[in-house]
Amino acid sequence: MTGTFPDTARPARRSGTVCELLTDEAAFADLAPAWGRLYRRCPTATPFQHHAWLHAWWRSYGTPGRLRLLVVRDGGDLLAAAPLTAVRRPLPALVPLGGAVSDYADVLVDDERGEEAVAALTDGLAAAARTALVDFREVRPGGAVERVYARWRGPRHRVDDSVCLELPAVPMEELLARLPSAKAQRVRAKLRKLAALGVERRPVGPREVDRALGRLLELHALQWQGRKVTGEHLRPRFRAHLVRAAGAMVRSGDAVVTEFLLEGEVVAVDLTLLSPRLAGGYLYGAHPRLRERKADVAVMLLDACTEHTRDGGHDTLSLLRGDEPYKHHWRPETVVSQRLLMARRRTAPLLQAALCDAAARQRGKEVVRRWEARGRAKEHTGGGRP
Repeated sequence: MTGTFPDTARPARRSGTVCELLTDEAAFADLAPAWGRLYRRCPTATPFQHHAWLHAWWRSYGTPGRLRLLVVRDGGDLLAAAPLTAVRRPLPALVPLGGAVSDYADVLVDDERGEEAVAALTDGLAAAARTALVDFREVRPGGAVERVYARWRGPRHRVDDSVCLELPAVPMEELLARLPSAKAQRVRAKLRKLAALGVERRPVGPREVDRALGRLLELHALQWQGRKVTGEHLRPRFRAHLVRAAGAMVRSGDAVVTEFLLEGEVVAVDLTLLSPRLAGGYLYGAHPRLRERKADVAVMLLDACTEHTRDGGHDTLSLLRGDEPYKHHWRPETVVSQRLLMARRRTAPLLQAALCDAAARQRGKEVVRRWEARGRAKEHTGGGRP
């Protein structure tokens, strides 16, 4: 199947608002101040809807000519925004900017003008889609784009996407109070061990972010040496994206880069992203020497992350995408992100094709999980290889 995309679109008007389709990168860059104000007025925003994150992603990963940025305005005010790009494979679709390096996707909507803004954004999105599917993956439950989905007049479907684990954004002592007594005592012992080793932490200033993130990526590669690592994290384009995004987000107070020092040497670096209500540790690098000294890196990082949410403005401390066993030690809530698929009447076959592909991928994952579980069972019963 093939699809075509407009380079321009007629603005969709509704009760004084106008929805525009922008395809120019310079116009995207110029939106930063207004986008930042809208970001603060959208309570469901995650750090992955921050202008600096998305614009940096576009510069590293975007395909020229494929930017599809829908913005709803009323005069000079920005009321809503949908940051999208056009893709042609595996199906013609409009998908959110941010790609696989972002844990959540969404649109932004001014909460005070919500219904008006959502109505205009929905009309504009339907007009922009033309012969393409609209495919929003990794939508956190309650995300603003769910309101667009609710108003959508064409074929639509919702399927489960990735698992994310979440904790309340409370001080470490309150997190420990959620654990069984024995487990909480073990964590306190690990915190005392970190103090006894003399591990110090310090936030990195905006002028030092580039250097610190370089060190983070070096340590990240070192800690995963000889093991399976996310290959994208080792590529120059990811480094460029991370440095551009984090530098601007640190300056605006929407990210914190923390260095951990042992005997005067930087042995770990952590990047935590912040939005009005949600905080999440995005990426870190740690020298193997920390584990050799019996330091619990996961406890060290979570303790630091709770410090970033002490102002009380955040509701959620997200452990972000992934269902790794070590995360469950903290008794988090399991939150399943959603994939929202929207089509027009004439593009309904695209939606069905996407659903068939998603079902096939899910069956493949289940086969892999069963195979891995079988292998673990053999190891426990002595049936595996020595």
